[in-house]
Amino acid sequence: MPPVPPLPSVTVVLDRHDDVLHTHTALVAHHPPSGRITLHPGPGTTSETGLAHDLLVALGKPPLLPGRFPGGRQPAWEAATAWLTALPVARLTVLRAHRLTARRTMRLLQLQARTGIHLTLVCHRPHLPAALHQALRTVDYSVTADFEAARRHYYGTPIAEPPPSDEPAVSASRWLTLPALDRLVSYDSPRPCAAPCTPPPIAWRHRPPPVPLTAHTAQRVAQRLHTATAHPRLAAALTAALFTGASLQQLATARPRDYDDAAATLALHDRVRYTDGCAAYPVPPWAGIFLRAAACFTRFLAGEDQELPAAPGDRGHLLHMAVTARLRPPQPPTARRKGPVGRVEWDWRERQEAERYEAISADRARPSRR
Repeated sequence: MPPVPPLPSVTVVLDRHDDVLHTHTALVAHHPPSGRITLHPGPGTTSETGLAHDLLVALGKPPLLPGRFPGGRQPAWEAATAWLTALPVARLTVLRAHRLTARRTMRLLQLQARTGIHLTLVCHRPHLPAALHQALRTVDYSVTADFEAARRHYYGTPIAEPPPSDEPAVSASRWLTLPALDRLVSYDSPRPCAAPCTPPPIAWRHRPPPVPLTAHTAQRVAQRLHTATAHPRLAAALTAALFTGASLQQLATARPRDYDDAAATLALHDRVRYTDGCAAYPVPPWAGIFLRAAACFTRFLAGEDQELPAAPGDRGHLLHMAVTARLRPPQPPTARRKGPVGRVEWDWRERQEAERYEAISADRARPSRR
């Protein structure tokens, strides 16, 4: 095991006169693709969960996680920690830190301990409040009141301005039709392996592999998934469906140990060979973030025995997320639709196969004319 690097010292910025220049500079530094997050906690709330929701919003995600959770508590901090672990985020600046309770500050310090992120707390007062001082006694920290030094902490050293975007804006309301989602709601029902299993690489003997996404399409899909949900496992399930072509039932056979980040593979299980048996699928680079976040999130909540992507019981939430992201499989012609125009039909491929099978069975049952 390589040695664990020491945690960076927490930086406390004293904005003695509540200068708007500090706030503006920190907010402008916010640029997640460059690894910088600026968190401006919402006013009027002192709850720890509310701060986690603010952090998810700062990451560009909806603040709420769909689904039911033990004790009725949304695992918002676990989700935020998982995303910060997976995303290339190195700096977190928290404004209005003088308003944080000791418990909220401890949450941020625990977040830093788990992710190794560089944490900067901006206190818009000439002195540290008692609650902040109490929480900081547990960590190594430094204090500065110099604006240029603070700016270097907001941006990093050397100061990295946001790169210009050369990608034209594409309407997120347009549907992306992805054939790899054809089997997402397939009726197969594989089960996870009870004994240790080391699947071989996928051979694609019984079905063609899904067509890999182009770099441009993969970028659009990733952007949409990042903004459609804060739930790492839902995002990972749809991501995995795109590079495996597997159903939700088969995706749910994977556990955190089945994802190998170093080898960039995801193992799915299928003991009775509904499709290709137990096999390891190569994970494309764009999808790794979602699998890493899901693995981290799952270990926080339930250890190694919980489904890595979404479970079959999450199907409704998964399909709702896909519709929110405007991602769908190929749709039937208007004349063959079962539902109203505009509603996504997820089982079109399954219906086609069932109709062909029924036609073949009827033809074989028809008496011979000889």
